[in-house]
Amino acid sequence: MYSERDLANAIRVLSMDAIQKANSGHPGTPMGMADIAAVLWRNFLKHNPTNPLWYDRDRFVLSNGHGSMLLYSLLHLTGYDVSIEDLKNFRQMNSKTPGHPEIGSTPGIEITTGPLGQGLASAVGMAIAERTLASYFNRSYYNIVDHYTWVFMGDGCMMEGISHEVCSLAGTLGLGKLIVFYDKNGISIDGEINDWCNDDTALRFKSYHWHVVNNVDGHAPEEIRNAIIESKSVIDRPSIIICNTIIGFGSPNKSGTEESHGAPLGEKEIFLTRKVLKWSYEPFQIPDEIYEKWNATDIGKSREEIWNKKFNEYKIHYPDLAEEYIRRMKRDLPNDWNEKINTFLEKLKEYPENIATRKASQNILEILGNLLPELIGGSADLAPSNLTMWSGSLSIKNHLSGNYIHYGVREFGMTAISNGIAHHGGFIPYSATFLIFVEYARNAVRMAALMKTQQILIYTHDSIGLGEDGPTHQPIEQLASLRFTPNMSVWRPSDQIETVIAWKYAVERKNGPTALILSRQNLFQFSRTKLQINNIERGGYIFYENVTFPDLIIISTGSELKIALDVAKILDSIGYKIRVVSMPSTDVFDQQDLFYRENVLPSVVSQRVAIEASMKDFWYKYVGLKGLIIGMDTFGDSAPAEQLFNKFGFSVENIVKKIKLFF
Repeated sequence: MYSERDLANAIRVLSMDAIQKANSGHPGTPMGMADIAAVLWRNFLKHNPTNPLWYDRDRFVLSNGHGSMLLYSLLHLTGYDVSIEDLKNFRQMNSKTPGHPEIGSTPGIEITTGPLGQGLASAVGMAIAERTLASYFNRSYYNIVDHYTWVFMGDGCMMEGISHEVCSLAGTLGLGKLIVFYDKNGISIDGEINDWCNDDTALRFKSYHWHVVNNVDGHAPEEIRNAIIESKSVIDRPSIIICNTIIGFGSPNKSGTEESHGAPLGEKEIFLTRKVLKWSYEPFQIPDEIYEKWNATDIGKSREEIWNKKFNEYKIHYPDLAEEYIRRMKRDLPNDWNEKINTFLEKLKEYPENIATRKASQNILEILGNLLPELIGGSADLAPSNLTMWSGSLSIKNHLSGNYIHYGVREFGMTAISNGIAHHGGFIPYSATFLIFVEYARNAVRMAALMKTQQILIYTHDSIGLGEDGPTHQPIEQLASLRFTPNMSVWRPSDQIETVIAWKYAVERKNGPTALILSRQNLFQFSRTKLQINNIERGGYIFYENVTFPDLIIISTGSELKIALDVAKILDSIGYKIRVVSMPSTDVFDQQDLFYRENVLPSVVSQRVAIEASMKDFWYKYVGLKGLIIGMDTFGDSAPAEQLFNKFGFSVENIVKKIKLFF
């Protein structure tokens, strides 16, 4: 007869064996949190190993993702498609068990974790998504959205600043179905953390308005069980269960020390650990009786069948809601999507001629907000500047089924939370700040690209054109940095028509984030042919030309397109054969077929100019080493926008002069 400790020990031995075989990994967390994991996964977690994507499953996030073998062991033991051979291939090429949990690589992984704190942040997003969906779709006797978000995190997650951002917001919002386990083992890579982190965690989280269960013995199943029951009974606040654990539990010489944190235990220590744990089986050998006690396939199927029955009844009573729920969870767009967005494009002439692209974005939100109930957004305390609110915006703080999140000054947390909302399902999240403050959010932006997360990133105040706030607020290198990020689509539209197309692309793009780079200042609104409007979707297109085969091509984006056009008209008057290319999205243009790209930027034309109030070096890709770039290679200054454009060489007269001297 096997005890609960034996069931937890199965996690410990699988983890230490896999890490030893890989000669790489972190055994401390799996061994230290095994007892907590066993209680949660065997008694409380609602999931179905045979259908990891069941809509109403609980979400489990391992925020301390370096302890990935804990999660892989759990998935294997409970019956997911993670075999013993997959565990043996831990951290190997093309395996299902990479070094950190990666969404898409392993069935049962909800979110990619690794950079500490971001799993916790994404889990806050999942809890927001669950509550908002539940408030929108649930009806009496039919709670079709009814699940918890569970998080494991360690000392490192707690030290990262993002934990403050997101936990403060989670408490403010009262996310009662978010339950976090804090693995308080007091050890990090450098050793005992008391010398650099001596916080009173219980008081800290009480100040965030969380329910706190303190001083739980993380190796006592009954204490863990009682803490979970208590936390589930609190419905108006998130809960944190502070578990005192021993890192590397079971290792006679390395437990409780940094030696068990991030390196294999070694064959000798593993042999001794087996003796301490009274585990007499060979590496990767688990007794059938332990497998039987762990296996969750039958109960998982049963739970999903109960939900399916309830949902089928829901469909009879609320057919429209049921259809809408399935559409949103499948990430389908409404049937009239193309018709409505094209109608809006045709009616743009009704809007003011000269508006900032941030205002154009808000105008589009008025249309999208009514058309797409799955659109949920927010701003980092900049809504009046980012223009991210529309007439139907409702705060989720005051309206549980709302569509707007006041994030406060939390750029990093906002972006990571949006990742979690997206991966929960049922929403297309957008978030907003000034372009310069992408620096605060950078790693969550990178994670969005890495995970192929559909998130719309609105970045306004896009250049020195924001003016008087000066160089601390004027982005220079940020636009190039975003463009260089793999799987990131970046749009810098020149007017409201290009802004509509950029939004349309972002809504339709399901395999990655899209950044919309928008102006603070009003921009000239251009007229275009139907062909030009169609070609905006291709990222770059011929905007103006005076001959079919030009000698000089000018490429530009955003607010500088008007400057490029004025330059072209002057050069036209003195005999230049010239073409202006608008390139709102370089990455989308690069994806076009060779014929189209060659038609827009023929390789035989070597005289090329790029004009953009951003980092110069990016544009050599398009103008060549012999091309001319009118851009920025210094920080900005504090002055009205027009004066800044003149100071930094963006006047029409200066550019014409440079082109005449250069070519």
